Amino acid sequence: MGTRHFKVIIVEDAKLELKGTEEIFRHEIPEAEIIGTAMTEREFWALMGQGLPDLVLLDLGLGGSTTVGVEICRRLHREHPGVRVLIFTGEVLNEKLWVDVLDAGADGIILKTGELLTKTDVLAVMDGKKLVFNYPVMEKLVERFKRAVANDAKRMEAVVSYDIDEYDERFLRHLALGYTKEMIANLKGMPFGVKSLEKRQADLVNRLFAPGERSGVNATRLVVRALELRILDIDHLEEDEE
Repeated sequence: MGTRHFKVIIVEDAKLELKGTEEIFRHEIPEAEIIGTAMTEREFWALMGQGLPDLVLLDLGLGGSTTVGVEICRRLHREHPGVRVLIFTGEVLNEKLWVDVLDAGADGIILKTGELLTKTDVLAVMDGKKLVFNYPVMEKLVERFKRAVANDAKRMEAVVSYDIDEYDERFLRHLALGYTKEMIANLKGMPFGVKSLEKRQADLVNRLFAPGERSGVNATRLVVRALELRILDIDHLEEDEE
């Protein structure tokens, strides 16, 4: 669809920015026909009643609210799944908002920093590409991705270097979730009694703590150590399904 004519509605509540965005379309993306602009949610839905666009360029913050854009996106996705939604927002630091709007069905996010809105990004969305981001968003995503991969690698290293088997992991994870040894011994995947688990706990203390640090280490301290070493992943502390 890249070179074909397409219709756009721009939703933006700052007059000056709206004017600037219209200029970008006029000069850079002549294949786009702006069929309407809206400064409020009400104006936008009124416009939608007059004729559907192919693309909605949506600012997230309308009238001082950051969530209106997310709600518009969610309803659009539900009622008009064929209409593409490209977010164009000044919400540079509010990453939670980016996640919310992607969950609500947005096709991409362009931050109002860096290179702003480009023909390449707009046409990518029109060609059906999902997850279209400009450089500032990509930079953050890559940074998070690198950190997550590094943490996963550290966890694997810890599992290997401290000789952690699946029963150690299961034992530590359920201790972290507040299970008693009696409760852990009753788990389906745990073929050990309470006495064996006590022995395993003492063994884990010996493996995870230096000789001078071992005295008086209780289950809580052991769990904290397992989290520090990333043997346990705090983001995935879930109990086994019974």
